[in-house]
Amino acid sequence: MSSEKKILVHPGEGRLAHAGSDHPAVARAKIGVILANLGTPDATDYWSMRRYLNEFLSDRRVIDYSPWLWQPLLQAIILTKRPFSSGEAYRGIWNTEQDESPLLTITKNQTAKVAAEVQARFGEDVIVDFCMRYGNPSTKSVIEKMKDQGCEKIVFFPLYPQYSAPTTATACDQAFRVLMKMNWQPSIRTVPAYYDHPLYIEALAQSVERTYAGLERRPDILVTSYHGVPKRYLMEGDPYHCQCRKTSRLLGERLGWEKEQIRVTFQSKFGPEEWLQPYTVEEVARLAEAGMKNIAIMAPAFSSDCVETLEEINEEIKESFEEAGGESFTYIPCLNDDDAHVAMMMAIIERETAGWIGR
Repeated sequence: MSSEKKILVHPGEGRLAHAGSDHPAVARAKIGVILANLGTPDATDYWSMRRYLNEFLSDRRVIDYSPWLWQPLLQAIILTKRPFSSGEAYRGIWNTEQDESPLLTITKNQTAKVAAEVQARFGEDVIVDFCMRYGNPSTKSVIEKMKDQGCEKIVFFPLYPQYSAPTTATACDQAFRVLMKMNWQPSIRTVPAYYDHPLYIEALAQSVERTYAGLERRPDILVTSYHGVPKRYLMEGDPYHCQCRKTSRLLGERLGWEKEQIRVTFQSKFGPEEWLQPYTVEEVARLAEAGMKNIAIMAPAFSSDCVETLEEINEEIKESFEEAGGESFTYIPCLNDDDAHVAMMMAIIERETAGWIGR
């Protein structure tokens, strides 16, 4: 709907020139960009954790067992116990000053930086916001808000560098579910995986170089720990495993290292079946036992530090390494709101808005 065909009612709204006086106001046409992250509980108490875990663990993309088998186990056993342990883990990393999880704080900061860049380049008719697949702000609330603000076209940007059904796919699924219930659907583009994007690899490499420059002793090896998925996902065609390995290979090439200087592992195993291996918690112990007493570890699959990095890596995995004789454990933070990370996001946003925004 072009601006020439509208009569301004008040800033940001208008109606078609031929419409009657009772026609609802129509917001000026805009473009939306939504940064989509995994999610976060609203608080660390039992019921907040239970609501969050129930939504997360009930997602068939995450746990694809038959609901007839899985839901009784989830509701009667897992959700009576796990909210306590998960709440304790979150309390150890909680941003008490803003009363929110680090993931939420970091995603807000990322969004603010991207929004500032977008406004500087494209003006106020491109709106940037963020949503969570689980918890708040929900995907539904953000897409509906953007539609109300006049966004007729939306770039949906899942913040998962490597594609996997339990991450990228479920985020996109949720966006499409929202569209299914809208009378007037905005056009939507979903951002593909960016595991090999040159600026993503560059941002990772810079974070490694920056960390290593501040260490007195160079680590014996760099462990790139990715969130795990069941091995059968790989056998069923999910590209996640291959994309993780390519990310680490490209990172090593950019750093100019030999292949042996980077080890790919997978963390956060859940349930009885076999997941992608080697498991990070076991591999760091093997490294220590093999004489590699000084290691660095990073989590390239996470765009923001969260409970899996700040608590699992820095506590459980670090403890496994030290108990096996490891001496120096260095965690390299996620890219978070680093300027190089924001520059990568902007490059992808410019690519995905091609044809929508005049150059």
